[in-house]
Amino acid sequence: MKILVLNCGSSSLKYQLIDVDTKTVMTKGLLERIGLEMGIFSYTSHGTKHTTECPIPNHTEGLKLVMGALMDKETGVIKSIDEVSAVGHRFAHGGEYFKKSEIISRELINKEESLTDLAPLHIPGNIMGAEAINNVLPHIPQVAVFDTAFNLSIEPKNYLYGIPYEYYEQYGIRRYGFHGTSHRFVAKKGAKMIDRYWKDLKIITCHLGSGASICAIDHGKSVNNSMGMTSLEGLTMGSRCGDIDIGAVLYLMDKAGLSADQMNDILYKKSGLVGLTGGSPDMRDIWAGVQRGDKRNTLAFEVFAQRCKKYIGAFIAQMNGCDLLIFTGGIGENAWFMRHAILENMEWLGIDIDMDLNDRTAGVDAIISRPGARVTTAVVLTDEELAIAIDTYKLVCEQ
Repeated sequence: MKILVLNCGSSSLKYQLIDVDTKTVMTKGLLERIGLEMGIFSYTSHGTKHTTECPIPNHTEGLKLVMGALMDKETGVIKSIDEVSAVGHRFAHGGEYFKKSEIISRELINKEESLTDLAPLHIPGNIMGAEAINNVLPHIPQVAVFDTAFNLSIEPKNYLYGIPYEYYEQYGIRRYGFHGTSHRFVAKKGAKMIDRYWKDLKIITCHLGSGASICAIDHGKSVNNSMGMTSLEGLTMGSRCGDIDIGAVLYLMDKAGLSADQMNDILYKKSGLVGLTGGSPDMRDIWAGVQRGDKRNTLAFEVFAQRCKKYIGAFIAQMNGCDLLIFTGGIGENAWFMRHAILENMEWLGIDIDMDLNDRTAGVDAIISRPGARVTTAVVLTDEELAIAIDTYKLVCEQ
């Protein structure tokens, strides 16, 4: 059973063709600069990467390129588009409408359009991808997998902000939380690694990458997430500030004469690790700076680690314990040095790490806690595309 997984932005389209039966990626690719004078189409097939520059005026024409690549006589992986059973889309935001993945309909698209203000950089592209499939492959069923859906089990005491309640009622201002697809996937996978059922456990999942969030999962339900109404709140990230005193933002806007758009650009694109270091958001570059004794890289490293440590401690307190602590995402899976900094001196909470094992673990699934530790700590590789493919398969093929 083959599922095409799409992650569409306003000017980009990522895809993977996944064989759900074997859980393998048959091919994957990326279209960039959609709508500009010249686009870029790159894809990997049979172990070889292919790249071409060509006009890609819109998502529909981009998908035609993808279909051609999938069925190419020399580089293709299928003979007919009929081999594709369904299309699964990553949708960035489902608001309060969508608590689970759903088959895409006109009604779903209409609801998504009404949510555009909640994720203006993502929702239009998500919709364009679904409409492009309707134009190119109208007979193939489509499924929307929402990045926020898993977190809709969070209770009002944890999702409401301390502002007038009518703003929640009128504008939906509340904590939504993100990376739900990844948090759910690694929680299930991590529990299997220790021969337990994830709904029997208290789990904290740390999805650490250029975007980063931590999720508290109590017996299969998300009860809190470090991200908020937008993907700006929470941990210090690659170029996003994370938690900040709103008063400081207002003060800066006043003193520097910044408009709302300028402040938005600073908080999303010029803050976080980029802002603290004055350079790279890449944790590998920052670690190299730490080893050189560079002050700003060291500060950025410590800020990132301490913010993660704070949320882990807070979520252990909220759930009154933790059975399984998981690290995933580009940093969580590979940056052993960051895991070391986050996890040291947490024995009082039951987190007891074999640091020698941790420091040898990168890019593989592994248990890194000492035998007998109250909290089992693991590195678990995430696969959001596979999670989307599985959800799509269940909705379309198991009904």
